[in-house]
Amino acid sequence: MPVNLEQEAALTLSDDAILSLLSNAFEASNLPLPERNAGKVRDWYSLPDQRRLIVTTDRLSAFDRNLAVVPYKGQVLNQLSAWWFEQTTGLIGNHILSIPDPNAAVVKEVTPFPIEVIVRGYITGVTSTALWHRYSLGERSIYGYTFGEGLKKNQVLPEPIITPTTKGGVTGHDERLTCLEVVEKGYLNKSDWDQIQSAALSIFKLGQQIAEQADMILVDTKYEFGRSTDGQILLIDEVHTPDSSRFWKKDTYAERFAAGEEPENFDKEFIRIYYADRGYRGDGQPPVVEPELWLQASRRYIAIYEKLTGREFLPGNYPVNPRLIENLRKGGYIQ
Repeated sequence: MPVNLEQEAALTLSDDAILSLLSNAFEASNLPLPERNAGKVRDWYSLPDQRRLIVTTDRLSAFDRNLAVVPYKGQVLNQLSAWWFEQTTGLIGNHILSIPDPNAAVVKEVTPFPIEVIVRGYITGVTSTALWHRYSLGERSIYGYTFGEGLKKNQVLPEPIITPTTKGGVTGHDERLTCLEVVEKGYLNKSDWDQIQSAALSIFKLGQQIAEQADMILVDTKYEFGRSTDGQILLIDEVHTPDSSRFWKKDTYAERFAAGEEPENFDKEFIRIYYADRGYRGDGQPPVVEPELWLQASRRYIAIYEKLTGREFLPGNYPVNPRLIENLRKGGYIQ
């Protein structure tokens, strides 16, 4: 395996225990509720009284493809987001009402805004919307910001910046916007957009502070916001997870940056790298990979949860569906 991950978390979970769950990981919810909707990672159901049940599965998505199901990934995403929602309540409200199960959240019904709010603290990335990719092509005015000459890949920015994108757009892909265009093109009014930008930067700076205490660097992230039925702007979806954010290891960043080497990532990027090294970037049939890759993915998700929250990860019982149904019944969400 080309990726080494220190055994920093889930010491109570043996490798064999995690590997044994690969064939029984939580791929999809099956609940006695109408109208299951499925995204890349989450399933959701409408509940009475303008509420929604969001179930986070173990599906792992990369290159716009579901590549695997990774034990405990869904639990980490759900519980880590819930923890971040708690930390950020003083900055902006959110949609969480309760966490009835390690893999589930009951939330307020919210109408999402059509903009993804990307906050970046470093000039990095290789995708078409990434700062470094655009800069490396010779662009110096990117997302409405002017960048000077001589910047290096993975260099810290003077201050975090917001680089919004549409959700899909007319081409089916995220389309770059400047902050001014969000209002000029009618996606949001100025008052709402000002509130969202202020909240996003505050949340990101708090995230960077907490990540630094955990010896990690929060590099960039994606936030989503929406409006509740009573008119409030709320933070929704997920916050500072390995799926929505890029993390680097802090203790080796400076040395590796000075040497012109890539930072040590501490998110799910290593899976993209693993596939890309084998010539796969989303087209055609993905290559068969050894189970140890998914073992390392499970370990990494758990390690990130424990590092950021300072809490011990308490693995939920598998299979997930029976446990989920039991907890939802106890909470009165299903009969």
